[in-house]
Amino acid sequence: MIKLNVQDETSRLRAVVLGTAKGNGPTPKIEDAYDPKSKEHIKAGTYPLEKNMVVEMEALNKVFEKYDVKVYRPNVINDYNQIFSRDIAFVIEDKLIKSNILPDREKEIEAIQYVLNEIDSVNIIETTNDIHFEGGDVMLWKNHIFIGTYKGIDYEQFITARTNMKGVNFIKELFPTKIVKEFDLVKSNTNAKENALHLDCCFQPVGNNNAIIHKEGFKNEEDYNYLVNLFGKENLFHITKDEMYQMFSNVFSISNEVVVSEQNFTRLNNWLRENGFTVEEIPYAEIAKQEGLLRCSTMPLIRD
Repeated sequence: MIKLNVQDETSRLRAVVLGTAKGNGPTPKIEDAYDPKSKEHIKAGTYPLEKNMVVEMEALNKVFEKYDVKVYRPNVINDYNQIFSRDIAFVIEDKLIKSNILPDREKEIEAIQYVLNEIDSVNIIETTNDIHFEGGDVMLWKNHIFIGTYKGIDYEQFITARTNMKGVNFIKELFPTKIVKEFDLVKSNTNAKENALHLDCCFQPVGNNNAIIHKEGFKNEEDYNYLVNLFGKENLFHITKDEMYQMFSNVFSISNEVVVSEQNFTRLNNWLRENGFTVEEIPYAEIAKQEGLLRCSTMPLIRD
């Protein structure tokens, strides 16, 4: 049996579901893309090829092997995007919460059924279809659960709005002792530089008290200020709009000391090293073209 335990984003990782790019299939039609960045690359003829993404995910898998992390991979479904395992479910404490994902992606959870079979069924939480959240919007830090959401009355018109207030309130009820703080994110169906698809596209803690942040990803300045007050401005690494577009905040922590990052994120990687982190640099720029990066393609099951 798998004994789930995830209390935060940075404790020592022991077990994880890593998505797969195998069977990803050909470039999708523009109308089938879920986010503005994918659309941009489909139009430009630069959409990532399966063989290149497989190589990138293998590089991440090798880092996990190096740190003795148990890795589960989805069963491959042909011609189906199974890279972003963070979207399909997420673990808080000892509970695995299934997302109500976009209908076109529902098969993704079936591909990890063999993992779910190893988890005590009382710890697997499902919700009704009107309650929306995805793992990229849910982040644990000390006694907080941070949740990205979109509060606009036009929520249904945004394929990029993935977590609603019903989802936020569901998590509040499930974890009554936690401080659940939601953040209204800036969304765009058409401009990737103006779209925080998930909270981890504009913010993520690293180590014990540092974080990466993009101020303009938050609709309300008071939400940004909440995080500044909590972490201290000197502990935050501020990223530009272009760096958010490249997914600088979507790195992945193996422990409080070790961060996996994209090899081209020079400014960030230097800052991490200056702050005492070991940075495992890997190529992940092709996967980034789908508006997701390292955190998006991982679903931690056990952290010490």
